[in-house]
Amino acid sequence: MFDFFDMILSPFRWIVSVILIGFHEAFNFIGIPEASGWNWTLSIIGLVMVIRAALIPLFVKQIKAQRGMQELQPELLALQKKYKGKTDQLSRQAMAQEQMALYKKHGTNPFSACLPLIVQMPFFFSLFTVLNGIGHAAANQNHIGALNPEQVQQFNAASIFGAPLSSTFLNNGGNATVIVLSVVMILAMTASQFITQRQIMAKNMSEQALASPFMRQQKMLLYVLPVVFAVGGINFPIGVLIYWTATNVWTMVQQFIVIRNMPTPGSPAYRAWQERQRARGKLEPTKKTPGATVATAEAETQSRGQRSQPQRKNRRKR
Repeated sequence: MFDFFDMILSPFRWIVSVILIGFHEAFNFIGIPEASGWNWTLSIIGLVMVIRAALIPLFVKQIKAQRGMQELQPELLALQKKYKGKTDQLSRQAMAQEQMALYKKHGTNPFSACLPLIVQMPFFFSLFTVLNGIGHAAANQNHIGALNPEQVQQFNAASIFGAPLSSTFLNNGGNATVIVLSVVMILAMTASQFITQRQIMAKNMSEQALASPFMRQQKMLLYVLPVVFAVGGINFPIGVLIYWTATNVWTMVQQFIVIRNMPTPGSPAYRAWQERQRARGKLEPTKKTPGATVATAEAETQSRGQRSQPQRKNRRKR
């Protein structure tokens, strides 16, 4: 099983190591010593930027999927009430078919909302295996992915603030700096994760979406996931903690930009966006706003049509 997992990660390990080497050489070119821990730290951050930039199209798809899931929550709730108490095979099949029809109607599905995280995980595990195997590879003069033995030796010896990038909270070699830095990075990692999810729920969801059963589950995850990351973080090398913290900060900033500029209709962020647009004179009463649905446009058209019919009413009076 382990060999199969290693075989799947092998190409990702090569991609990760090639990107690391590219940034390492670039930073060395501008004057940062190649054996410096800061060179390898900046290379890890560069790896985050490359991967997250490549995932932007998936992130846009995730935003659309999340909004679609929010929009169909009332319909899903009505569907659950419709089949409540029906446990026979035909009813379950009918309910599943109707759910799929709803997903198709709104152009979304639960899987799309998790796609960026799923795509990113192989790179995360690949970096983990690279950093976890650095010590063994250095002792045996082996390469890891595209990293040659000399680069492996440099990476193994690299440290920041006196903490080796390949060390962990549990495997610290008696180095107190590793423990302190690990705790700081774990706190930063979990805090950025919590803030990202919190700002979505507090600013970018309508009251109706927040009251749905789906969101009650999400609220539980809001507090559970940071605990999971905190517990798992004690097993992560410093380099992996740097990667995960950097990617969480990227997500937090990216989410802030999306909420500010493309808020979900009906949410507090959407009302704030409308106020900003009105203050700038960019929002007109009949102008279609971001996220407006076809039904909203049709309702506006109908209301305008109704206001242009006073002559017919006068004819009836005659």
